[in-house]
Amino acid sequence: MHGSTLMANVKVLRIPLLFYSFFFFNFPLISSQSSNPDSSALLQLKKSFKNNGFLSSWQSGTEPCAKGKQWLGLVCENGMVTGVHLGTLGLSGKIDIDALKKIPNLRSMSISGNSFEGPIPEINKLSSLKAVYLANNQFSGKIPSDYFKGMGSLKKLWLSNNNFTGEIPSSLTRISSLISIHLNDNQFSGNIPEFKQQSLVSFNVSNNNLKGEIPSALSKFNETSFAGNEGLCGKQLGKECEEAAVEAAGPSSSPTAAPNNKSNKRIAFWLMLLCVLILGIMVFVIVVMKRRQENEDTFQKDNIEVSMESAAWEGDSKDIEQSLVSNQSREPSHKGTMAQKARPENKSAKRRLGDLVVVNDKNGVFGLEDLMRANAEVLGNGTMGSSSYKAEMPNGFKLVVKRIKDMNKVEKDKFDAEIRQMSAIKHPNILAPLAYHYRNEEKLLVSEFVPKGSLLYILHGDRGPTHAELNWPARLKIIKGIARGLDYLHTQYASSELPHGNLKSSNVLVASDYEPLLVDFGMNSLTSNNQATQLFSYKSPEISQGHKVSPKCDVYCLGIIILEIITGKFPTQYLNHGSGGIDVVEGVKRGVLEGREAELLDPEIVGDNSAVGQMQRLLQIGVACSERNPDQRLDIRNATRQIEEI
Repeated sequence: MHGSTLMANVKVLRIPLLFYSFFFFNFPLISSQSSNPDSSALLQLKKSFKNNGFLSSWQSGTEPCAKGKQWLGLVCENGMVTGVHLGTLGLSGKIDIDALKKIPNLRSMSISGNSFEGPIPEINKLSSLKAVYLANNQFSGKIPSDYFKGMGSLKKLWLSNNNFTGEIPSSLTRISSLISIHLNDNQFSGNIPEFKQQSLVSFNVSNNNLKGEIPSALSKFNETSFAGNEGLCGKQLGKECEEAAVEAAGPSSSPTAAPNNKSNKRIAFWLMLLCVLILGIMVFVIVVMKRRQENEDTFQKDNIEVSMESAAWEGDSKDIEQSLVSNQSREPSHKGTMAQKARPENKSAKRRLGDLVVVNDKNGVFGLEDLMRANAEVLGNGTMGSSSYKAEMPNGFKLVVKRIKDMNKVEKDKFDAEIRQMSAIKHPNILAPLAYHYRNEEKLLVSEFVPKGSLLYILHGDRGPTHAELNWPARLKIIKGIARGLDYLHTQYASSELPHGNLKSSNVLVASDYEPLLVDFGMNSLTSNNQATQLFSYKSPEISQGHKVSPKCDVYCLGIIILEIITGKFPTQYLNHGSGGIDVVEGVKRGVLEGREAELLDPEIVGDNSAVGQMQRLLQIGVACSERNPDQRLDIRNATRQIEEI
């Protein structure tokens, strides 16, 4: 009886025990097979894009933030997706905002430099976003005034280079956390709203159809933030608003026109005085030029012995091959004085010692005689038959003297004007010349000595403390500085075919705080066509196809440097033959298409996994800058903006 009861109880319990055992042992399996919510959302987002070939790393069954295999274009923190940055990938179609809403930790979004069009996407549904970059697309239409009402966390908004119309949404003025707004290069109209946020540090509404007075709260921003709006007025634009109103009204017979006669007489007087002054200056210049020409006619070409000792400052293909690729030992640099280097023993050489034109006096007036007596050592050879020397003045100030033979395109007046234009450039990422010496056979260019040397040497030749300090923050700082400097040159030399012309890592010097300094710029205007082919921009793919040089050649050179810095590889593009390095452009492009971005990164900078997304993003920008077809290549303005977004 007891035994049968026990068996009955066992039978009764059998079904629940089987159920519980199945549930217990299989629950972990069910849980492990469920997809990562970030992964599911991103795959849903990918489906909404057209031309999504660059997103080949976005695959089901893989983790978006896996260490060493992170999906392209993501920013991850602690294994979670916090940013989706898909700039310059040729994407189009629809942006699935509902998919993005499923990523709980999403804080930044960038789709800049693609081909999206139509009205602004419903990013206002993503209330936790801190940074939104929609620049350089084809979005259009009006943005409702209350569109940004629910985005209280927003700090950065870039809508530049689209086709937005209507008034600037007033809801932006009520977001207290905003620090950066870029609405430039659209078709916004009406007045600029009252942005009173003290947090704003970057503001740009240039090249729109805005009108009225610039709000006083925006007085800390300069002309570039507002240029290209004919209807705007304010002190930043040098345009008084009352005068603007009078000009808009056109000619009038009002009493205010009465003083015109007196004004005309006053203008005529000053014009006449100006003409007299100009005539006097011309006479003076002619006399001075005649005397200098008499001196130059007696010049004899002195022999300067040049020895290639180091590529730490600059170098052509021969220098780089010998010092970096073949790893040949270097002899110590020859030392002495500049006079010993130039051997000015003869009378004609002594006569020219005072003929040094100082165009940028940074450390007191000095002449060629002072320079010739300075302690000097050879730094290296470069393009256009150039040789560089380091000279230390008696007061300790160090200079670099670059002696150039192959620069005979222009006469002295033109040469003087060009060098003075270079010397007038004031930018933290450009090293302007200090002085020059002109002769028909050769020229001397004098600039400040920068101790760390060139980026080329720090990346590939130096394995000491300076190279060890070249971590990711330093490299990112260098890339941003190079882009800013190049962008500035393209503004200053807007009419030039090659605003820089010779941009490569040997012509980027690195200051003590790792701020880059561009040198050797503007040489295209001073060299003949045969000589100009030695400039690095002439290695752009379009030149070999018979096309003319253009500012896009400089952008190609920027792409080479970006890829060189991120990969740590020495590019064959710097050589006169195909050995000793890698074709960095094709190598990176192939790796990106195959989803091997993580393998392309320099192992010395991938220790910080949180920055891998930034590195991969810069790889994309570098590829976009170095497209073979210049029409598909970024222009410098867009390239700089995308780099600044990182």
